[in-house]
Amino acid sequence: MTEILTAIEGPVARLRLNRPKALHALNTGMCQAMLDALDAWEGDHAVHIVLLDHAEGRGFCAGGDIRMIADSGAGDGQGAADFFRIEYRLNHRLFTYPKPIVAFADGIVMGGGVGISQPARFRVATENTKFAMPETGIGLFPDVGGGWYLSRLPGRMGEYLALTGHRLDGAECLALGLATHYLPAEALASAKAQIATAPDKALAILDDLSAEPPIAKILAHYADIDRLFAGDTVEEIFAALAAEDGEWAAATLATLRTKSPQACKVSLRIVREGRAMPDFAAEMVQEYAVATRVCRLPDFAEGVRAVIVDKDNAPRWSPSTPEAVDSAAIDAIFAPLPAESAWKP
Repeated sequence: MTEILTAIEGPVARLRLNRPKALHALNTGMCQAMLDALDAWEGDHAVHIVLLDHAEGRGFCAGGDIRMIADSGAGDGQGAADFFRIEYRLNHRLFTYPKPIVAFADGIVMGGGVGISQPARFRVATENTKFAMPETGIGLFPDVGGGWYLSRLPGRMGEYLALTGHRLDGAECLALGLATHYLPAEALASAKAQIATAPDKALAILDDLSAEPPIAKILAHYADIDRLFAGDTVEEIFAALAAEDGEWAAATLATLRTKSPQACKVSLRIVREGRAMPDFAAEMVQEYAVATRVCRLPDFAEGVRAVIVDKDNAPRWSPSTPEAVDSAAIDAIFAPLPAESAWKP
């Protein structure tokens, strides 16, 4: 099966994910195929706009090829490094692409799916959208530009989403600016057809087909998130939640206690430092250095075992508490790579 479907339909280029049994999770070949298509279309004056979606199934894109990354990380890590290098080049290419892109994020949008949809000029959510960066649950961190996108959400929402891996629905994505439009799934075919006939009117077409979304439930907790996730450290955030009355704070703390403490510390730092990044390329340079190290650490192997292999959802993190995580170890994870092995666009 061809895992990336490409086509040119008049002034529109179509880029479709086609790995339904894996919920369209990205592998190295898929990322390279998307890069090749984007390169070809940039110089094609007949192409005015790119539509990015998935061919079938309930996922838009459920992330990256975690099993391959884990297998590689258990060895020399080269396969994982190659994947991250190509995937991040795709993320950066989409972010800087000179032609407008419309991403139809209809379904599961996690990890790598966030990385390919967030750079789009137009980001369409639906009632089927389930958006999350759940990496702390497997010992990783929100990469593919997560440090850039999450850090630019209002208040401390980025910290909350990065640490907890909380799932957002389509209405919540729209409310937070992660989506530019909310359309009923049944309207997507019409949107694509209309854009194909008038690509210069994509914004007006999406505006016209947009529906009134349900109430964004996350906003009910906005003030709590802004206050309780403002701490400088993971320990301070845990303490603030523990001192708070109410079911929401207790449930949030319980969720955080299931995550890798090391990954939480990496994720908090990624978001905090992401706010000061001068450009998206600089973000990718840092995330590549972090990713190529984290994927070789014991917590990632354990997270994959617990969630993906054995599926007992009972990871044994090491260290097991935020207090036990060595700050020098986190600094080492974030150290710049030598120039010859650093990520480049």
